[in-house]
Amino acid sequence: MQKIKGNLLSQILIAFVLAIILGLIFKESISVLQPLGDLFLRLIKFIIAPLVLSTLVIGVASIGDPKSLGRVGSKTIGYYMITTAIAIAIGLGIAYLISPGEGLSIDVPETEVEVNETEGVVQTFLEIVPENPFTALAEGDILQIIFFAIFIGLAITFIGSKADPVYQFFDAFSEIMFKITGVIMRFAPIGVLGLVAPIIGEYGPKVLLPLLKIIIAVAIACALHAIIVYSLSVKMFAKMNPLTFFKGISPAAIVAFSTASSAGTLPVTIKNTQENLGVSNKISSFVLPLGATINMDGTAIYQGVAVVFIAQFYGMDMTLMQLTTVVLTTVLASIGTAGVPGAGMIMLAMVLAAINLPLEGIALIAGIDRILDMFRTSINIVGDASAAVVVAGSEDEIDRTAFEDK
Repeated sequence: MQKIKGNLLSQILIAFVLAIILGLIFKESISVLQPLGDLFLRLIKFIIAPLVLSTLVIGVASIGDPKSLGRVGSKTIGYYMITTAIAIAIGLGIAYLISPGEGLSIDVPETEVEVNETEGVVQTFLEIVPENPFTALAEGDILQIIFFAIFIGLAITFIGSKADPVYQFFDAFSEIMFKITGVIMRFAPIGVLGLVAPIIGEYGPKVLLPLLKIIIAVAIACALHAIIVYSLSVKMFAKMNPLTFFKGISPAAIVAFSTASSAGTLPVTIKNTQENLGVSNKISSFVLPLGATINMDGTAIYQGVAVVFIAQFYGMDMTLMQLTTVVLTTVLASIGTAGVPGAGMIMLAMVLAAINLPLEGIALIAGIDRILDMFRTSINIVGDASAAVVVAGSEDEIDRTAFEDK
C-alpha cells in the first residue's frame, strides 16, 4: 500500500514538472489539455458534499460526549484563529522586507472593480443554519452541511442503540465515499497536468515579470509560515516529525496547488491525513471540513502582501491602526469566505475597503491572482492538516503505526 502511495506521489510530481515544461513550450495552445483538468476537478467536487456529510456524522457520533465535542471544537477554532493571525503578520513583514510595490510602473487597468457588499457577522452566522438541508447538499454549502451533520451526529449519540441502523448506514456510506476518493486519486496525475499546463501557457514568464516581486513575496511568506508555524505545531503538540507531516500531506498540497480550491481538495486532504498521518476519523472528519471553510492561512498571507503592494504602488503609508485593522479584518473575514478559487480577491476587497485603500488596486494583481491563489490554497490545506494533527495529538487520537513503521 505504501508503495502505491509513493508511486502516486511520484506520478503527481512528474505530471506537475511536465505541465510546466509543456506550458512554457506550447504556450496558449496547451489549453487543449484543459478538459482533462476540468474533468478531474468535477470528479473531486462531485464527492465533496456526500463525503463531508457522512464522515462528519460519524466523527461527531464517535466523539459522543457533547462536552468532548465542545473541547475539540474550541481547540480547532482557536488553532485556526491564532495561525491565521500569525500568517497575516508574516505576510505583512515579508511584504515590507521585499517592497513589491515600490518603483513599479504599470498601467492600472481601467476596468471597474465590482465589490459585493459583505454581510454582517450576525447574518453570516445565521446563514450557517440551512432552511433546507437538502438544498445545502445540492448547492455544496459546506458550512450548512457541517451544521446539518453535527446535529445528526449529536442526535445519534443522544438516542443511543435505537439509532444504530442510522450510524451503520453513515459508517458504510463514508467507507464507500473513501473508496470512490481512492479511485479518483488514481487520475490525479492527469488532472494536475490538465490544470497546471494551461495556466503556465496562458501567463508565461513575460506576463509574470513585472509582478514577479509580489509572487516571490507570497511564495516566501507561505514557505516560512509552513516551516516555522506548522513544523513547530506538529512537533510540540503531536510529537510528530515535521518531515513526516509534510511528506504525508504533500499529495493533497499538490492537488490544492493545481485546483486552487480548498473545498475541492477536501476529499484528498481527509484521505492523506487519515492514511499517511494516522489521524483518527472522528477528528479529521470534524476538523478538516471546518478548516476548508474558515481556515485561510495562505489567503491571510496573500492579504498582507497584496495590501502592502497596493499601498506602496499608490505611494501611501499605512498607520499602525490600519495594519491592526488588516489583521482583524482578515481573521474575521476568513470565517465567512468560501474555500473556492478567487475567494481571496473577495477578502482583499473587504480589507481594502476597511482601511480606505483604492479598490482599483485589485486590478493591479487580478492578472496573476490565479498564480497567487495556487500558493495560498496549498498553505490553506496544509494548515488544515496541521490542525487535525495538533488536535488529534492533544486528544490521543493518532495511530502512529500509520507512519512510524514505514
